[in-house]
This record gives sequence, structure tokens and C-alpha cells, in this order.
Amino acid sequence: MKKSLKQWIGIGTTAFIAATVVAGCGSTTNTAQPSTQPSAGAAATANAKPYAGKTISLVTANHPWADAIKPLLPDFEKETGIKVNVESFFEDQLTQKLTVQFTSGSATPDVFMYRPLQEGKLFYKNGWVQPLDDYAQKAKDYDFNDFSKSAIGSTTVESKLAGIPIITEQEILYYRKDLLQKAGIAVPKTMDELTAAVKKLHDPKNDMYGFVARGQRSPLVTQVSSFLYSEGADFTTGEKASINTPEAVKAFTTYGTLLKDFAPPGVLNMSWPQAFGIFAQGKVAFLTDANSLYQNATDPAKSKVADQVGFAVFPGGKAGSKPYSITSWGLAMNAKSGNKDATWAFIQWATSKDVVLKTQQKGNPGARASVWDKPEGTTGFPAELVPIIKESAKTGVDHDRPTVISVGEARDAVGEIVQKVMSGETNIQPVADKANQALQTIMDKDKTR
Repeated sequence: MKKSLKQWIGIGTTAFIAATVVAGCGSTTNTAQPSTQPSAGAAATANAKPYAGKTISLVTANHPWADAIKPLLPDFEKETGIKVNVESFFEDQLTQKLTVQFTSGSATPDVFMYRPLQEGKLFYKNGWVQPLDDYAQKAKDYDFNDFSKSAIGSTTVESKLAGIPIITEQEILYYRKDLLQKAGIAVPKTMDELTAAVKKLHDPKNDMYGFVARGQRSPLVTQVSSFLYSEGADFTTGEKASINTPEAVKAFTTYGTLLKDFAPPGVLNMSWPQAFGIFAQGKVAFLTDANSLYQNATDPAKSKVADQVGFAVFPGGKAGSKPYSITSWGLAMNAKSGNKDATWAFIQWATSKDVVLKTQQKGNPGARASVWDKPEGTTGFPAELVPIIKESAKTGVDHDRPTVISVGEARDAVGEIVQKVMSGETNIQPVADKANQALQTIMDKDKTR
């Protein structure tokens, strides 16, 4: 740990100052090439802890990643001399706190957890986050290219790196291995195969349902996104809303029909806790949702079918299998932080290969390919799930909702289409056209904010 930490100290600062690069990275200026051997000055700087006496503030969500990183902080503080003050909040409280502080121009927190696809565009548009492109690209031994392309896509706004990924997730297919085996059904690889299998296993008279997923208007949007992409559609195309195309309508109709015809009663009011809950009771054959929630299906304390749960890559549609593969949580730097170099030192350490390995071993799915390729990097996950995660990350799309500032309004517009299908509406095109106009209005409004 000590060797790696010394490599991280101060590495990113050369993008902003012509300074000595410490801890064995050599001496460099804006024009000179780094030395291959540490200079006496560099060694002295490292021993002196260049950030000694600095204090940075970190705000986290009440999240397993935060629980995993906190015990590691003493190592970082010892090696860098940086004191890290931590505060943690529930998700909604976190967003409120950050918004209030940033609106007032506060220089704290220096670094914070955030949800790139929920708040990222708003935070960036308001100038609240420091772009990290130069820091990440020029940091020696950081290996920025090790992060998955889709994860970085989630944290990129207007071609600028607004944050660094710390938690990723993809949509996958959960299924009952015992039911498929008994019925002689192969694991579905396409949407047509999934639909056929769902129909065959649907037996409501015996309290068995073919399929379940999120049915609530706003929560369902993230999960229907994979249906959308796999049909070759998206929420937007360039600057235009595109949720009324034939491909989009087909995707929404498929998702809505599966829930209307083959889901348990009450699905219109289900978000992920209810969907996983009824799957875990052993009453459903198939479920599509985030891989990050797998323990709700596999934990014997929560699930009656824990030993019969299988995982599969999201079934392919017309465009193949294109699940969302996103950064659900990232780390960002306050644009008004007075300790940017020390803050970057922390971000670089917290998202380094060594630390990602440690947090991932605690069950926090990170974004570094090299960690997923290490056997010790996958010990926090079921062996059967690991190849599904790796494959999904390679083919996945970097967003799971419309990438707009007014995310809540946009999700309601999209969700309305699916709920109309679930309610039995047969002519969906006019509904999709109306929703598309609503989404376009939201997008146009965002341009003036």
C-alpha cells in the first residue's frame, strides 16, 4: 500500500503547475519529459509529505462504497499528510445539501459522491464541478484508459470529464434455473426467446408468473432503457427527442405487454423492492433489473429461491443485446475548492487500481477492467455473475434515462407511454407522439437554464 500511495501523491498537479513530481515519478515541467529516476528533490518532497497540514472535506451518500472507503482513509492520511473530514447523508438529503451549498458558492465540500445521470448535467451546467480531464489524463500510473468506456461516458458532460466513476451497474436478466430446467427451456438470448419462455412458464392459477420488472411510472424508465437500446432506439437523437420512433414504440410495447400479460397483480405500483420481493418469494420465473441488486434475490435471508437464481446477459432485440452500463455513483470535485491539488490526490487514490480492488472485494462494482480481470477482484460477487457483468460492460450504453437537466420530468414523460400499454391502450403511437413533444419541450427548456 505504501508504495502505491507514494506514487499517487501529487501526481495530477502537473497539469496545472510546473512542479516537482514526487515519490519516484521524476521531475518534470510543462515541456520536459519525466525523469526515469527520482531526483533528490522529489524524494525530499515525498518524505516531507507535500500536502502536510491540508484538510479536505468529503461528503458521501450512505452507501456501501462509503462504508468500504472509510476504513482505508487512515492509510491515505498517513502517507499524504492530508486530513479527510467525512460527512454522510441519505441520497435525497445529499442532493439537497450539495445544491444548497453550491448555490451559495461554498468552497466545501471539496469532493463529493454524486449520481452522474441524475444530477451530473445540472451540476456541470451550473459550474459546480471542476472538469478533471487534465488531472486524469496526465496523472502518471493512474491508467485512465483502464476505466470502461461506458462508465466514463456516464460521467462526461459536453465532452468534459465531470467526475470519476466509483460504482457501476448494468441491466441483466434474472431467472429461475430450476423452472427452466424442468420445462426444458434454454436461457433466453433474444427478446423473442424471452417472450416465448415467459408465456410457457406463466401459470397464475398456481401462483406462478412469467415476468416481473418495475412498473411505476418514473422507476420503470431506467429498466425499459435496455429494451429501447436493444431495438436500436434511444431517448434522444442529437438535439431531438426520439421516443416515438417505430423502434422505440416497439420497445415500450414489449416491456409494457410483458408486465400487462405476465406479471403479478399490482405491478403498476412496483419499483425494484417490490419486484425483487415477489421474485424472491418464488412466484416469478424472470426478472430484469440492475445487477447491483442481486443480493435481494440470492441472500437466503431474503429469498426462498436463493440457490436457484441464474444470471444472464440482457436478451437481444433487433440491434442485439444493448443493456445500459452506467456509472450510478461517481466522485466529483467542487469547482470552488481551495484545495484542488489535495482533492485530486484523494480522488486519484480512491479510484486507483489498488483501492478499487479493495472496495470491489466488499461488493462494490467498480469501473476498472483490470480489477475485474483479477480473480481476487471478483470475490465479492457470485462466480456466475462475473462474466455477465464483464460482457455487459463491453456492449452496454452509458445512460439509463434521458440525459437532460430536468430528469424527473423527462422520466415521467417516458413512463407514461409504458403505463398506457400496461393499462391496455392498444394505439400507443399517439401517446408516444405526445410524450415525445413533452420531452422535446423539456430539452428545449434546459438549453435556456
